[in-house]
Amino acid sequence: MAKLKQIETFVAVATRGSLTAAARAEDVAPAIIGRRLDALEHRLGVKLLLRTTRRVTLTHEGSAFLEDCQRLLADFAAAEASVSAGGVKASGHLRVTAPAGFGRRHVAPLVPRFREQHMDVSISLNLSDRVVDLAGEGFDCAVRVGDMPDSSLVSVRLADNRRLCVATPAYLKRHGTPQHPNDLARFDCLALSSDASQTRGWAFTVPKGAGSELIYLKPGGPLDCSDGQVLHDWCLAGYGIAWRSTWEVEAEIAAGQLVALLEEFAAPANGIYALFPHAKHMPLRLRLWIDFLKHHYGQAGFWRAQ
Repeated sequence: MAKLKQIETFVAVATRGSLTAAARAEDVAPAIIGRRLDALEHRLGVKLLLRTTRRVTLTHEGSAFLEDCQRLLADFAAAEASVSAGGVKASGHLRVTAPAGFGRRHVAPLVPRFREQHMDVSISLNLSDRVVDLAGEGFDCAVRVGDMPDSSLVSVRLADNRRLCVATPAYLKRHGTPQHPNDLARFDCLALSSDASQTRGWAFTVPKGAGSELIYLKPGGPLDCSDGQVLHDWCLAGYGIAWRSTWEVEAEIAAGQLVALLEEFAAPANGIYALFPHAKHMPLRLRLWIDFLKHHYGQAGFWRAQ
């Protein structure tokens, strides 16, 4: 704690311009401020401030050290605030982007709830299926679904996401239930059209020797579409089997509107992530937003309730 107090004192003197002003702000004697600075310089083995009776001047080393100290104290305050209800309030503007379908269902409803807890924060939510350039377009955070490519962005995994085959009970009653991924060739499968981004097809884990392997199939049917929401709607209407994310269909499965198929062959889960340009100077509002998402997405009943 003595080291932290020395750093706080150094920043106060450097920014206020004199030992007297820093002492007055803390309501202590200037001699105490001076002793702390002496101890800090002695410990570091470098002169940080040139002091006269009227003012102080930063040395070259002091100027560089001041910037690091201000950042350290800001990070420390943000860390305390993130776990303390009485801590520093988050403020400022937060710009968030998310995929359109996922964002409508699982990000947009949380935005006003987050702001109810942090009234000094304003939020802009952008919903788009294109890959947004966070730094280039001025966004603080992106919520993305799927495996993350190598990137200079920092990522925080918020939740797991699986892809499942689903169909309505009525469709299965009319057409039967597939028992193996290869059986899908005999069913009406609602797939993304060839001009959509799902180039590899539907992923499944199947036995191979003593282990298993990941395979990709491209089942077809009389209907396809480039829009995933349309495929979801067609599936709910009973027109065939769709391969959808759990974030999209878990509520319908829980309600009995859809039935999960071939679960024993489901591919390994990918993730739902928060991405941001860097972590070194993360604003408190962004730290709290990511914690807020992780808290809600981590609740067992969240996806079934949406």
